[in-house]
Parts: sequence; structure tokens; C-alpha cells
Amino acid sequence: MNHTVQSRVSPELKRDAERVFQAMGLKTSDAIRLFLQQSVNIGGLPFRPTAPQPNPETISAMAETGAGQNLSEYDSFDDMKKDLGL
Repeated sequence: MNHTVQSRVSPELKRDAERVFQAMGLKTSDAIRLFLQQSVNIGGLPFRPTAPQPNPETISAMAETGAGQNLSEYDSFDDMKKDLGL
């Protein structure tokens, strides 16, 4: 006997995932079944979860900020938006 698994996801995630699965010739239910079976086979997630990593530009900006370099000070939020071209 089979059981139903339900999950709430955003419409965008569902759409994008279905496109990926379709390109591989899979239905969403097939992909979920593969994920579950592989999790059981290896006794864990079938991928290594990682946190998003900042790109080199962001890393450089973070280092500058930490060193107190290239900081700006504003009298108002409007002044800051104007300086940023917003």
C-alpha cells in the first residue's frame, strides 16, 4: 500500500523544480521518491547542506567595513538614498 506525502512550497519553487525534473524525464512524484529512497540508502541527506557563500565582491566589502574603510555617514535616510542613486 502506498501513502501520500504532502509538502507546502512556493509556487515559484514548484514551477522551477518541475522544469528541472521534466528536463530529466521525471515527474515531481518520481523525483521525490528518488530523494526519499536515496536518503534511506545512504542513511542521510543525498547531498551536503551548505549555507550560501558570499561572492568575492561581498567578501571584500565585508573586510573593508570590518576595518572601518570606505564607510559613509548620512544625516538622513533621504540623503543616503540620494547618494546611492535610489
